[in-house]
Amino acid sequence: MVQTPQVRVQLWAHAPKGVIAGQTFWLGLELAHQPHWHTYWRNPGDSGLPTQLSWTLPAGLSAQELLWPVPKKIAIGSLTNYGYENKALLVVPIRVAADFKATTPLHIQLKAQWLVCRQECIPQEGLFDLTLPAQGGTAPQSAAFEAALKAQPAILPADPRKLATATLTEKGTSLSVQVTGLPNAWRGRKLQLFPITAEIVVNTLTAEQSAAPQWKGGVWSAQLTVSADRMDSPAQLQWLLTMDEAAGPGSSFEITTPVSGTWPAVQTAPVPAALTQALKANAAANATTNAQAGAQLPMAAAPLSRMTSTLWLGAMLGAFLGGLLLNLMPCVFPVLAIKVLGFAKPGHSRAEHHWAGWSYTAGVVLSFVLLGALMLALRAGGSQLGWGFQLQSPGVVAGLALLFTLLGLNLSGWFEFGQFVPSRLAALQHRHPAVDAWWSGVLAVVIASPCTAPFMGASLGLAIGLPAWQALPIFAAMGLGLALPYLAASLWPAVARALPKPGAWMEVMRRLLAFPMFATVIWLLWVLGQQTGIDGAMGLLSLLLAVSFLVWAWSLPGRARWVLVALGAALMLWLGNWVIHNLRLPAPQAASASMVSSDATTTATTSGTWQAWSPTALQTQLDAGRTVFVDFTAAWCVTCQYNKKTTLADAGLLQTIQSRNVALLRADWTRQDPAITQALNALGRSGVPVYAVYAPGRAPVVLSELPSVAEIEEALRQ
Repeated sequence: MVQTPQVRVQLWAHAPKGVIAGQTFWLGLELAHQPHWHTYWRNPGDSGLPTQLSWTLPAGLSAQELLWPVPKKIAIGSLTNYGYENKALLVVPIRVAADFKATTPLHIQLKAQWLVCRQECIPQEGLFDLTLPAQGGTAPQSAAFEAALKAQPAILPADPRKLATATLTEKGTSLSVQVTGLPNAWRGRKLQLFPITAEIVVNTLTAEQSAAPQWKGGVWSAQLTVSADRMDSPAQLQWLLTMDEAAGPGSSFEITTPVSGTWPAVQTAPVPAALTQALKANAAANATTNAQAGAQLPMAAAPLSRMTSTLWLGAMLGAFLGGLLLNLMPCVFPVLAIKVLGFAKPGHSRAEHHWAGWSYTAGVVLSFVLLGALMLALRAGGSQLGWGFQLQSPGVVAGLALLFTLLGLNLSGWFEFGQFVPSRLAALQHRHPAVDAWWSGVLAVVIASPCTAPFMGASLGLAIGLPAWQALPIFAAMGLGLALPYLAASLWPAVARALPKPGAWMEVMRRLLAFPMFATVIWLLWVLGQQTGIDGAMGLLSLLLAVSFLVWAWSLPGRARWVLVALGAALMLWLGNWVIHNLRLPAPQAASASMVSSDATTTATTSGTWQAWSPTALQTQLDAGRTVFVDFTAAWCVTCQYNKKTTLADAGLLQTIQSRNVALLRADWTRQDPAITQALNALGRSGVPVYAVYAPGRAPVVLSELPSVAEIEEALRQ
């Protein structure tokens, strides 16, 4: 059995007489949905994906076609989907070969994949094992199987009796379906028509209301709108016709209708609109993994592997542009400036500059690919991670603060790295600046990766749902965008010529660039304070002071240096132990809630006041009929903090939010939170910032990473 917060899934067998040669028994996958959640029929309708079953059976057993239960129509806004709520049993007949002989228990394995949706959609999958005895019957769910088999639709005969027809209008924009020969008990009853042949007719609620189904004598008819996104012109169509609010034997028929008339020319759209929507909704294939059964593993790779090259190339372009914009991040820009400043240093030829540029690029691209591969591997193993996951760890934040402190001290002239490394290594760095450029590229990726720049969000959301061979080039494109400015500068001689000649200004500029490094340390201390509380931040600050003292002591001449170095080392070890202890502690409630208002624990929310996000809080506001604006943020995301102090603090926007009674929820992803990761995945994103507008009965609207006031107000008006 697989249990997730949305659905419980279990595999059953129905072989009351046992597994007998030449006979048939049945296997069934039972899906028990939580309230308001649903999975999909063979034709999911306007969006969604049907449940997929992949069997591993002993030799001599063969799985037949899945017997789909009669679905229900599920309205989501103006869309109409076909699927199942509450309980559904998907039954598959298993045919036993005539020469089959079983001497040992039969081991059956099933890999099932399903998409479970409410307003958001979560791809899930599970592995199921079942053992049947070689002799004797098995029927633990006899009543459920018998009811499911009896409720299977009957087959209404097709040609030559002409009991059902489908006729196209002259322009081919609508289809008239007529059915005769239905049982007398059906006459005058309200019927529902489900298209088994997908993506031919429009399924929306508006189209259903305009179908005008009616009885005329013994003939039932309906006028259906042909989809403008139709990609096929079939000679016959399959339908499921059911009596409304009826169940059980004789309440549904499968119908095959020959199509008369001429289909209009197929439009050349690359991807049907409904399929495009489904692909975007399922880009977050790696949704929450269930701790008990590992139920939610990547599923979107299958549909996304069929995506057009245009969509994939678009993701590559978005990743490249996003990487290019990352160079404007406050942390990355000083690193880039230091590298460009190196062009003014004497003693390096143009060829050496070229090598440094290519080495920096290789370090950046490879680091992005390795970071992306690590994230994909951890997600495949069940970890709920997204882009920037490394800064969700207080230990990584503390380590980066230490690194930037040392960089700042080095740029300030307190010490040279050659004093602390073997002479051979220092000489290697001097003789081969490409090595230094390589590590600068790695450093740039480490400090740039936590945030998503414009264009990156959708590309990253798509990448995490793709197979590795499709996803990793997207990460590489992002790295190439980040590396491009320095690479171009290294290959373009005009850049070096534009810089002043070597002189005292270089030393001034070097010391000036130390201040952005120290500013980064301040930011990282603030991030750590959000994660661990004031004690954690204070402990790290004390440790950085001890490290600075140790570096200063090491630079002193004479014997006094060793006394002070020993004192500094002892102090550093003592404070380091204290810091490690604090990093392991969970964040205090006050710290974890610091990004929302002080009354965030209340159930109701006042318009214009930020409250803490949770799935329950979101659903409570939607159930109350309110529009909800959600800010997915993190303390370590510079773009998030910029947006929070500018656009989201705009007085006019806050007035609009209050006048429209919009609820404000803030999802703080500073530390790892599986629920927030799941919500981001459902939106097709894997990093922050993300801004989304939720409204009752409508799919959420995802805004850009740098939204304007006008963009947010427009989304709230929809």
